[in-house]
Amino acid sequence: MKIKFILVAFTMMWLALITRVFFLAIESNTYYEKLSLNNTIKIEKIAPVRGEIEDVKHRPIAINKLGFKIQLRPHLAHKKNMKIFNEEISKLTSLIPDLDREEIIKKYKKHDSYYNHDFINIVDFISYEKIMPIYTILNLRKNIKILPAPKRYYPYGKIAAHTIGYVSRANSKDIRKDKILKLIGYVGKSGVEKYYNTYLQGDAGQKKIKVNANNQQIEELSYSSAKEDRKLILNIDIELQKYISSLFVKKTGVVIVMRVDGAILSASSFPEYSLNTFVSGVSHDVWRKLSTSLDKPFTNKIIHGLYPPGSTIKPGLGLIYITTELKPYSSVYCTAEMPLGKRVFRCWKKGGHHKTSIVKAIRESCDDYFYKGSLKVGIKKMSEGLMRFGLGKKTGVDLPNEFIGTVPSREWKMRKYNRSWYIGETVNTSIGQGDFLVTPMQMAQFTALIATKKLPKPYIAKQIGDEVVKPSFTDVLTPLEKKRIPIIQKAMYEVCNHPKGTATHYISSKVRIAGKTGTAQVIGIMQDIKHRVLEHDMEYYTRSHAWFSTYGPYKNPQYVVLAMVEHGGHGGAAAGYIVSRIYDKLLELKYIK
Repeated sequence: MKIKFILVAFTMMWLALITRVFFLAIESNTYYEKLSLNNTIKIEKIAPVRGEIEDVKHRPIAINKLGFKIQLRPHLAHKKNMKIFNEEISKLTSLIPDLDREEIIKKYKKHDSYYNHDFINIVDFISYEKIMPIYTILNLRKNIKILPAPKRYYPYGKIAAHTIGYVSRANSKDIRKDKILKLIGYVGKSGVEKYYNTYLQGDAGQKKIKVNANNQQIEELSYSSAKEDRKLILNIDIELQKYISSLFVKKTGVVIVMRVDGAILSASSFPEYSLNTFVSGVSHDVWRKLSTSLDKPFTNKIIHGLYPPGSTIKPGLGLIYITTELKPYSSVYCTAEMPLGKRVFRCWKKGGHHKTSIVKAIRESCDDYFYKGSLKVGIKKMSEGLMRFGLGKKTGVDLPNEFIGTVPSREWKMRKYNRSWYIGETVNTSIGQGDFLVTPMQMAQFTALIATKKLPKPYIAKQIGDEVVKPSFTDVLTPLEKKRIPIIQKAMYEVCNHPKGTATHYISSKVRIAGKTGTAQVIGIMQDIKHRVLEHDMEYYTRSHAWFSTYGPYKNPQYVVLAMVEHGGHGGAAAGYIVSRIYDKLLELKYIK
């Protein structure tokens, strides 16, 4: 009986072994055949070449400099291959003396592992001129691979830096968002380079090849080219940009030149910085110097600078006033001071403006008119009207991470601070002070609305591939506002042309323009101060910001020109010359006929 049991057990064990062998040899053949196929067929991604950017006259403003990258075979830094590794590194550094040997070794070892079978980048970029004399020598070495690697280059350096933006090395966060960046290595970090990054970078191609056990190519099985070199044409005129930069030497602030349909010919944030500095990585010293500067060169003040609008907001508030609670030709008597509770709100003109209509109030920037008007109109109508005019929201311009600013209101204050609204805040808002904050781009859009009765969407790109960008508008004015806006336009004309206009004595352009100056305080003035210190006698960073927002020609509005000089003092004095020269340049370049 025991012998029978042993025989049965022995037979069953053998049957199990035979069944398992059959399964491995026959049934699993398909699985292992596929696995074998994966080991011998390799898919290589082909990096696309980034599209170039041109200005409105097809001058290249962001291009790809021709060059190469150098790669080294993996697993050479292991003990058994160390001799080969040192030979290859020595050969490279002898042929290209300015390479940093230690940096190359460090870079190689960082990416070398048993799991990596791809060649490793050890030199990201070397120019065409440097590689050509030694290309043949290096190309004959089986452990070294030389591949095309274009590098972004900005021919105009710092000109229009914040608008164009720059590309730089993609970090791990960038790569997690977009896997193709692991292949490309670079990504748009700011400006239109970032906003249109997906379009500009293109799509990767693919090559399927058969390789042997040594990872050597045997045969190319298929090839699909990358979708690349997608061109982007902007409305920016780089010649105009260069000219404006020459006018803004040793000044900080913003200049925007925009067609009244929203097309942006120039948008500058000052101070500027060289875009080429950031393509390959910036040094710690340069980064620290730029990032700690009080003038904030990294901030794109066009859309990220938040400033009190000061008196530039008066045309919009004036329109709200004369279409709600005030009659168009009613007058307010300006006494230079308006007591309210324990506080006195003062007009900028010491003796007051006396009898003042809406036209005179805007022309001579009478604060008292707007103080008293705000008490009749109220913050609700003021804030709702200003929001309708495009403030306190994004303009939609094609730049990344646009700020929205603040149009103060009861609801806003309760939501933000959980506090009640005070009547003094209504008065402060009426002259563009207090918590009121705008971006220069919002003010350019707002000025275009006053000039044309339509709110345009600002846009920098003129043509994206074959698609031409078309202007778009929003109809935001009421029928009564459209009917009465000529009164506001007349007042803005007198700002620049009437003997008592706040900008008249600072304008010298051949183009007849309309506009509004603004002096936006950055520090409060104590109530007990009777005689204000003159702006030019104040410490630089305590001086007011100077605004001057204009449109022209007056009878046939074609362009908005806005200048904001940080700590510039009076708007007309600080920006009148700049704006005048820009209009003359528009004439010279035949934008205005």
